[in-house]
Amino acid sequence: MTPLLLIRHGPTEWNVAGRIQGRADIGLSPAGRAEVRGWRLPEAFAEARWLTSPLRRAKETAALLTDCPVVVEPRLIEMDWGAWEGLSGADLRAAAPAALAANEALGLDFRPPGGESPREVGARLRALVALLAADPRPVVAVSHKGVIRAALALATGWDMRTRPPLRLARDQALALRAHADGQPELGAAASLALAA
Repeated sequence: MTPLLLIRHGPTEWNVAGRIQGRADIGLSPAGRAEVRGWRLPEAFAEARWLTSPLRRAKETAALLTDCPVVVEPRLIEMDWGAWEGLSGADLRAAAPAALAANEALGLDFRPPGGESPREVGARLRALVALLAADPRPVVAVSHKGVIRAALALATGWDMRTRPPLRLARDQALALRAHADGQPELGAAASLALAA
């Protein structure tokens, strides 16, 4: 089993404003860069292989956390939010509250117009997890909230219709173990604090 640490990128201006970023290529804010500079990896991941989403906010986070080579991995890209990118949750609830509630009730099959479902994000993650499991060396992957939520759903069976079984603060990472069949499993300490 390969240890896998999923880290959410540092904060951006859109995070602070509550705007849905999805595939929009937003960089870290100055405050976000300062926050990430204060993060430290658990000792068990000191010699880890590094992966990152292709989006700038994730690549900047990885560059602030390590001097090691970082491989851009397309399967770590954020969920595609389609027509909802740039909007806030408040915007969506105000525009069509009943339609949004019905979509959210679909859980893993929730889909923004023109976007991607969490189930589809999970499918691309399973393929990546299976690939990573072929090498027992630990992996640190910098990604996004939607991807981390999909990984949590895979690892726990959470259907996204209820509250998540584990809540991660911005400065916490999701610790998993990768299996060859693509099934991630929660690590012994499912969440690891990154703040120094």
